[in-house]
Amino acid sequence: MYILSSNWQDFGWSAIIYIAALSNVDPQQHEAAILDGATRFQRVWSIDLPAIMPMISVMLIMSIGGLMGVGYEKALLMQTDGNLQVSELISTYVYKRGLTGVPDQAYATAIGLFNSIINVVLLIIANTTSKRFSENSLW
Repeated sequence: MYILSSNWQDFGWSAIIYIAALSNVDPQQHEAAILDGATRFQRVWSIDLPAIMPMISVMLIMSIGGLMGVGYEKALLMQTDGNLQVSELISTYVYKRGLTGVPDQAYATAIGLFNSIINVVLLIIANTTSKRFSENSLW
């Protein structure tokens, strides 16, 4: 349920961004491809996909950046005693360890720092991979 609701939440924003990127495609390219006998799939593969490839790489980098920073609010609200063992996230664990029960802020801060370091490493890997394959990166 958590993954499904998260995907549904991000679907609209991603659709707006990709439709905006597709608006930059020149309609004359599609007309020329139709006159040459290209099918709809061939037009999407040869015209639309290369036109939005920079946006795809930026969106991939941004989604990898948000991978480790998943919000804890939704997961915390959906947790019950029955699913507590399988629904624990790093962010909910840090929240519970640092602010509830007997608080241990130093340990919770260390976990949060480790989480941030992993996130930065994933971002650097995604950015260099994107730069290598599509010549598009965030720096």
